[in-house]
Amino acid sequence: MAVTTDEVHVVVAHSERATLRVGDVFLKVDADQARIDVEVEAMALAPVPTPEVLWRKPPVLAISAVPGATLGRLGGPSTGSPAAWAAAGAAIRKLHDAPLPPRVGRAGRGVGELAAELDAECALLVANGILPAELVTRNRQVAEAALRAWTPAFTHGDLQIAHVFLEGNQVTGIIDWSEAGRGDALYDLATFTLGHEEHLDDVLVGYGGDVDLEVVRAWWALRSLLGVRWLVEHGFDPFLPGCEVDVLRSRM
Repeated sequence: MAVTTDEVHVVVAHSERATLRVGDVFLKVDADQARIDVEVEAMALAPVPTPEVLWRKPPVLAISAVPGATLGRLGGPSTGSPAAWAAAGAAIRKLHDAPLPPRVGRAGRGVGELAAELDAECALLVANGILPAELVTRNRQVAEAALRAWTPAFTHGDLQIAHVFLEGNQVTGIIDWSEAGRGDALYDLATFTLGHEEHLDDVLVGYGGDVDLEVVRAWWALRSLLGVRWLVEHGFDPFLPGCEVDVLRSRM
């Protein structure tokens, strides 16, 4: 979408935070200053292309736009050649191999904490009639494989496909680092390929190494189970084709 300098485009907005675009500047408004602190710190440490921080005046962070385009979005068609997906995988590997950041990120929650959150969320999804019990039960079983010991890596923590930009086969920028920190590398891989599972093999060509596909599939289920109710309550629709509920159905 083309944005002129005299237009304000709302990129995303809900009760916790909002992102606006004015020309080539993104304004991130977040009442939680800690998230902004994490974002700025992570972008400074990450060995991959990130937006330039232009200025900060709490609760607003101004960053530059990055060139290029994403490979698609959740619930929409995917684009890009296998080489482009592999390039994204190589950039993700570079991040995961970097020295560990000082903070624990979204992908670094402890197994016990995560299991308790997952069980509580599954109970609410069924009790509130949001999802059928059999769909929740099956995906809770699949998600179990993610609840294991893992070696900490530098993780983005919210590596949605919409957060990685490329020009041709080159990654030009990775945005939205407020959930970054030490965590499980396979959480990032699963988040990036959520809803675009057909490109996982291409991503792994660039990522390299031995990746446990059962754990990646478990993270697809786990992330979707934890996200559905939040999305509904914040004005998003996880029931759209290709989105979180379809991801859960694909595990049946």
